[in-house]
Amino acid sequence: MIVKSELYKVLNENVLDFWQSRMVDEEWGGFYGRIDGHDQLHPKADKAIILNTRILWTFSAAYQVTQNSEHKKVADRAYQYIVEHFMDPEFGGVYWTLDHTGHVSNDKKQVYAQAFAIYAFSEYHKIAPQGQALEHAVTLFNLLETHSLDKQDNGYFEAFDRQWGVLSDVRLSDKDMNATKTMNTHLHVLEAYTNLLMVWEHEPLKKALQNLVELMSTKFISDTNHFHLFFNDQWELQSHEVSFGHDIEGSWLLCEAAEVHQDSGLISSTRALALKMTDASLEGMDDDGGLMNEAGPEGLTDTDKHWWPQAEALVGLINAWQISGEERYLREAEKTWSFIKTRLIDPKGEWHWRVTRTGQVVLDEDKAGPWKCPYHNGRALLELYERLP
Repeated sequence: MIVKSELYKVLNENVLDFWQSRMVDEEWGGFYGRIDGHDQLHPKADKAIILNTRILWTFSAAYQVTQNSEHKKVADRAYQYIVEHFMDPEFGGVYWTLDHTGHVSNDKKQVYAQAFAIYAFSEYHKIAPQGQALEHAVTLFNLLETHSLDKQDNGYFEAFDRQWGVLSDVRLSDKDMNATKTMNTHLHVLEAYTNLLMVWEHEPLKKALQNLVELMSTKFISDTNHFHLFFNDQWELQSHEVSFGHDIEGSWLLCEAAEVHQDSGLISSTRALALKMTDASLEGMDDDGGLMNEAGPEGLTDTDKHWWPQAEALVGLINAWQISGEERYLREAEKTWSFIKTRLIDPKGEWHWRVTRTGQVVLDEDKAGPWKCPYHNGRALLELYERLP
């Protein structure tokens, strides 16, 4: 059984407390860039835009539930730091990384990062409507529609240099393929536009969101209801990998996008697709309730259980249960929550990056860092707290 009071306790005492007590950089401003898997702070690590925008989104969203003024202070701090240090005053958009003192160390314009800034600014606007957060989000939306949208073949290009020129290497991370159109970036542009539409009624935004829902539901969906991950400019598939975490995450984000868009046909079609995608993702669900990472045409390729697919599985499974009324989805969500509590949550704060299939905690990856942020687990806890009776 998933108990709301327990979700709230984990959100506050395990996730949010860790970030507000361990990650605030009083010397150089903003937040530290990294705490490793052994709980060691790296005060001179680079500061990444993804980490900072995800802190902003998480604490803005959490404050709306907790009404804890300390959470509002963290959101305020994240917002000010992003505006003052990550935003490019000359060419627009947000930089990829800064050094620990706040000076730019990588000025590329990754579309994924612009999307997370839109997502975070639009959420912060909900708790600080008198400020300029919405204006910043709208400016970024217009930049993406101007520079990233492929007006010939549709979709969004992956990355640009500081002046929005062509880059030869557009990879999001070293683990990714150098592909110009990716599922991951499109999914998070969709997520960002959904959140922006909640606070800004704008017909071109609404059309862009509908286009993204339709793209994600057609170009990116395989015959087996998994996401295709990597394409070139002309939508030629570059990979046959399956990411179970992205499948289950996409299943509920597509539903949310359609609901915010308020198109009844879109709502109906995304709900039907969400159930198919949820079932497809369960091919990666282990007997212990942990969702494994990846598969290929020949079967499982990565059986480790990373923190973020578990978080997304919670929301996706509860969403499928709410849509269908089928108790099997609720039972799976309960198993995943049990797995998270017994295997991933660190009593010292936050969740471990991953555990092996045999349950061994892997400590050589970050507790907090450019890709290890409070957003997936924080959001899952907030979503379930709001969704469950």
